[in-house]
Amino acid sequence: MRPDATAGGNVPVLDGAGILALAPAVAQIAEVEAIDWGLVPASHLSIDQILSIARLVDTQLHRPDVDGVVVVQGTDAIEETSFAFDLLLATDKTVVVTGAMRDASAPDFDGPRNLADAVRCAAAPELRANGVVVVLDGTVIAADRVVKKDTTALNTFQARDGEPLAQLVDDTIIRSAARRPRTVLPAIPDRAPDDVYLVTAVAGMDGTLVRGIAGSQPAGLVVAATGTGNTHPDLLAAASELIGEGTVVALTTRCATGTVVPLYAFPGGGATWQRAGAIMSGLDGPKTRIALALGLGARLDRAALGTLLREEPRSD
Repeated sequence: MRPDATAGGNVPVLDGAGILALAPAVAQIAEVEAIDWGLVPASHLSIDQILSIARLVDTQLHRPDVDGVVVVQGTDAIEETSFAFDLLLATDKTVVVTGAMRDASAPDFDGPRNLADAVRCAAAPELRANGVVVVLDGTVIAADRVVKKDTTALNTFQARDGEPLAQLVDDTIIRSAARRPRTVLPAIPDRAPDDVYLVTAVAGMDGTLVRGIAGSQPAGLVVAATGTGNTHPDLLAAASELIGEGTVVALTTRCATGTVVPLYAFPGGGATWQRAGAIMSGLDGPKTRIALALGLGARLDRAALGTLLREEPRSD
């Protein structure tokens, strides 16, 4: 992006060739072909557009002369898009998602370094078979664990828990953690529902908001609950009404780390959500939404959706 005086702020303007022109170091690492999909702010991306990008990437990955792919995008939704690609792309070749935290006219523009690092990782044999990764500020993070922790910091992307997959130090990739087992969908769906909503619970929040969206009969609902998976009982009641009408409901936590656990059996407690039929997701809110939407698009059954969302097996 670059500042636009008429718009009053940054807007996307650079195509692939323009981005590469600002990063001459890339040519010393690998032969890179720029492919333009579009100039869309990351916060605007729909599920269908994410699927479209995934299909384009998949086509390139099947070329024998391609060792890896780098996706350049706005950073707002990298947590979601990278995880979507991780679920959609069945390949051992490395796919890297990167971007920049500064606009291309800023004196501390971080785009060239991030792009060079991303290309280095995409071409590196030691990162093959690790799924999709996010590379910014010299840090390599597995797509299923990446979170954006700060609105403007250059090192905003971190692992949600534990260490990053690797670090780049003086152009050398230093591994620091192993990749968790990866789940990939059988195929890229033709389409997937956009009407999978994410609602964050707060103290005393009843079911009014959920009942407000119930009229459209959404395909899915994700509730980011407090603590280990607890909400006001009326929020559960509203979600239960949706479950009865065929909406798939998943429960996760709004906490920065950790997962939902059915410890509490008071009305609205995690155990009561589980008994009501909600999938107990082991992913954070945004990733739960992406996984649920793509899983529904792939027509997975309840058990397969649970696996995709990393639901722990029930003990009863």
